[in-house]
Amino acid sequence: MKKQGYPRVEINLAYLRHNVQYVVDKCAEKGIEVAGVIKGTTGIPQCAEQFAAGGCKYIASSRLEQLQDVRDYGIDKSFLLLRIPMLSEIEEVVRLTDMSLNSEMEVLRALDAEAGKQGKKHKVLIMADLGDLREGYWDKDEMADVAYEVETEMKNLYLAGVGVNVGCYGSVLATEEKLSELVEVAEKIEARIGRKLEYISGGATSSFMRVLDGDIPPRVNFLRIGEQIMLARDLDVFYGYDMSEMRQDVYTLKAEVIEVKTKPTYPVGELAVDAFGKTPEYTDRGMRKKALIAVGKVDYGSIEEIFPKDKGVEVIGASSDHTILDIEDAERDIKVGDIIAFGIDYASLVYVTSSRNVGHVFI
Repeated sequence: MKKQGYPRVEINLAYLRHNVQYVVDKCAEKGIEVAGVIKGTTGIPQCAEQFAAGGCKYIASSRLEQLQDVRDYGIDKSFLLLRIPMLSEIEEVVRLTDMSLNSEMEVLRALDAEAGKQGKKHKVLIMADLGDLREGYWDKDEMADVAYEVETEMKNLYLAGVGVNVGCYGSVLATEEKLSELVEVAEKIEARIGRKLEYISGGATSSFMRVLDGDIPPRVNFLRIGEQIMLARDLDVFYGYDMSEMRQDVYTLKAEVIEVKTKPTYPVGELAVDAFGKTPEYTDRGMRKKALIAVGKVDYGSIEEIFPKDKGVEVIGASSDHTILDIEDAERDIKVGDIIAFGIDYASLVYVTSSRNVGHVFI
């Protein structure tokens, strides 16, 4: 991992802590505990530390190696695996995590056997598919049967509750009605097993809208939140929520200018495909002043996911290792060696924090 110089992502840990505490406090007002999801920031331990210190009940990721890094860093917190466990990683799941999301009987039986070997009691959330069409039981009678078997026959597992995912694959909204469906599923299972579940987990960042609007069903008491804590951008950009009480500048990508030239805006010659096998559309705007910076698509993903902080600077294209900026209308005189700062969204955050070519600087 690159440690110094550019490109780099600057991470303001105080801003991150502020966002964690804001979300945790808002959820606590509704009796909701929070699992802080660190996968968007590639499990960087210093970031996970802010999730823990800010009051998250669990540290959560879909990647066991990230949870291992956090544990090795010395963070003493409960850990949640967000992705359905692979059979090939069951031993590590039980060793590293306190709870996991599940939707396969074979996996649950394997977890039970392994937890017995390790002398542990592993918590499980059984997932319901309510229309987003990712993980979870579509047949709710089958789900109730599975929950009953976990409760009565799997002595090394604890049926902690049920959960749902919305707004990821199928882009289904986390409406009050949709989350009420989950409560109905939970209560059906509770009637079957004869006790109340510890958790009814109503989704992720998109479900935080229900907290802000005050219409989340009262029994939903556990959310798994990442983007809202790290960037507080999605609910603002896509749904128009006022995020002025949160920091949207926790993460800043910075890259160095390596060339400044005035050039045509339309390629000259017979056009075919670019380095990624695509044929982009170009607009002829005449001769314009441009800057190349030493960062590219392999570092941040897509040019649509980075946002120049300099007024008048426009991202017009990129290859693997270079990004092309139009600086004709820039408010400052940009020269070779200057640093350009960018805001980023969730997709680019995943790239820049996982790229070995992008340094991490904590401020």
